[in-house]
Amino acid sequence: MRKTKPKKIALAPDPKFNDVLVSRFVNNLMWQGKKSIAYTIFYDAVEKVAKQTGENGYEIWKRAIANVTPSVEVRSRRIGGATFQIPTEVRPDRKISLSMKWLIRYSRDRNGRSMADKLANEIVAASKGEGAAFKKKEDTHRMAEANKAFAHFR
Repeated sequence: MRKTKPKKIALAPDPKFNDVLVSRFVNNLMWQGKKSIAYTIFYDAVEKVAKQTGENGYEIWKRAIANVTPSVEVRSRRIGGATFQIPTEVRPDRKISLSMKWLIRYSRDRNGRSMADKLANEIVAASKGEGAAFKKKEDTHRMAEANKAFAHFR
């Protein structure tokens, strides 16, 4: 029998919005333990989003996260010498992690002055159902749809 899973440590909510989701996002955004810089980047990006759209930047960020969140993904499984891409449901915790990582990754790939600019542009694009992070979700869903014939291998 396997060992017991370690307990999840509860994250402290962020100071401005009092939201644990923001803390998780900032932890993914952070490099080399520079959390205050990561918070600055995030808050600047949210301000820029609010300025660009004229709406609440925090709400648009939440909408962007929701738009980028995948519901299915494909996992490789080796069966009888062949590798199959098997579509599986994504765990709720992993859904959020994937959406955050995609938003941050494709923000970094964008061209712009600062990381806050790039992140703001990606958030606005994702909230409208555009941008590279949203495209990644669509591609993931398309892959799962194409391989649904192998779902019985799950």
